[in-house]
Amino acid sequence: MKLFPIKGGIHPEYRKELTSEKPIVALPIPSVLYLPVQQHMGAAASTVVKVGDVVLKGQMLARGQGVVSAPVHAPTSGKIVEIAEMTAPHPSGLPMLTIVLEADGKDQWADLPAPIADPFAESTQVIRARVGESGIVGLGGATFPSAVKLGLGDKNKLEILLLNGAECEPYLTCDDRVMREYAAEVIDGARIMAHALGAPQVVIAIEDNKPQATEAMRKAASAQPNVTIVGVPVQYPMGAERHLTQAVTGRETPARKLTADVGVVVHNVATARAIHHAVRFGRPLLSRVVTVSGHGIKEPKNIEVPLGTPINDLLGFCGGINGQIKRLVSGGPMMGQPIVDTAVPVVKGTSGVLALTGDEVNERPTQPCIRCGTCVSICPCGLVPVEMAALIRNERLEEAAAIGLQDCVSCGSCSYICPSYVPLVHYFNYAKGRLNALDRERRKTEQTKALVEARNARLERVAQAKRDAAARAKAQSQNSDVNKADA
Repeated sequence: MKLFPIKGGIHPEYRKELTSEKPIVALPIPSVLYLPVQQHMGAAASTVVKVGDVVLKGQMLARGQGVVSAPVHAPTSGKIVEIAEMTAPHPSGLPMLTIVLEADGKDQWADLPAPIADPFAESTQVIRARVGESGIVGLGGATFPSAVKLGLGDKNKLEILLLNGAECEPYLTCDDRVMREYAAEVIDGARIMAHALGAPQVVIAIEDNKPQATEAMRKAASAQPNVTIVGVPVQYPMGAERHLTQAVTGRETPARKLTADVGVVVHNVATARAIHHAVRFGRPLLSRVVTVSGHGIKEPKNIEVPLGTPINDLLGFCGGINGQIKRLVSGGPMMGQPIVDTAVPVVKGTSGVLALTGDEVNERPTQPCIRCGTCVSICPCGLVPVEMAALIRNERLEEAAAIGLQDCVSCGSCSYICPSYVPLVHYFNYAKGRLNALDRERRKTEQTKALVEARNARLERVAQAKRDAAARAKAQSQNSDVNKADA
């Protein structure tokens, strides 16, 4: 299959060898699980249980709200002991409503939805409904509700389901191991997704540094003529959906548009496996594979982890911390976020937990920008990071947005390559967050203004009605007086 070059990108150190040959192992059920009601993009789920309830494995604990949302299920059986605001697995450390489940050790299943024996004979709506009620979200890190994404075929003519097996971040090997060990499940899930999307072709893209995964997937897909396995160059950020789409199809996604607008929908390989389980067995998303790695970990592993497991439990299962660590990261080193508290839980978007030493982090003091232009040459989005950063430092956020800030995918390539160690991506993340906050404030102000105007208009209508009624009463009174005088 012909491949196409993508602009920019970098080649960070591999560092996957720490776990690439470590098969997936299951973590024993922790004694207590902490389940935030928002583990996805969109609206938070609404709790449907209360403190004291006894629940079974797979039972819904919180129901999705609105179009873009996802439910949360019990990863094991036990008792709800608390529902409260707790520290969220987010760099802000802000509290989030969390359901606390005390495991009973029985791991007893609830009654699950009946398996769909032949999903290809069912309507796309049936498949989407099953995926939605199973709480499945994008497991590559974006956590967008998968059922919503499977509906993109309603408004777009889709030609390709592109399954992302690139896993371009250093250290992370969870997708690699999923493809090696569960290739048949991934292929089946991909075919079900393509059916729901109405896409006639499935392409699974795997970086060339994963030959065993590529071979396993090719073997599993050998009987499926509409499924193609393609190797893509080892280049960060090859896993970004727009760049992967361009590399595989040659189609460039316009700014402010989706890949669906060019006929392609991208999903992660682990998401495909989760959809296989939901459709074939009725199982909701209760766990995920997490890579625990870094030279600060005594025993790096790939682990199937129940959602809600505290990070502490994960570290303990891997032998604990190995000496002094400089940084603890959720996700990969390029786009991951610092872990502010090891008591926070694994959630649906947790692909990795990295304990990095000082040598791995390689932090150095920021120096003045030397205007070398390196960040411009490697930006995969064709932006000018040095100019955007200068505008943001001076709080000229709208001007930064005008030259492409919102097109930045926060891949961190510019920060990685900068010879002056300027934390460019931090500026961009700050600015995007600030602009989003300003936009919310603006919309809130406009909504308040509209409400005030509507109230004033309503009061004016009431006052006018009273004036009209008074005028009519006065006219009637005058007419009555005239009639009496004539009589």
